[in-house]
Amino acid sequence: MKRFKKAVLNFVQEEDGPTSVEYAIMLALILIVCLTAVGTLGTDAVTKFCNVADALVN
Repeated sequence: MKRFKKAVLNFVQEEDGPTSVEYAIMLALILIVCLTAVGTLGTDAVTKFCNVADALVN
């Protein structure tokens, strides 16, 4: 157990982790994917609602 604790402690101390620049890049990529998905789903939803409205009017 003592070796495991020491190994974890060494890992935490030596790990630099991602920098704020890497976090910003990941956030930007996630934002682009979300905006693209919302745009696509929004366009599809508008088309469906227009089709339903046209069907109700006719």
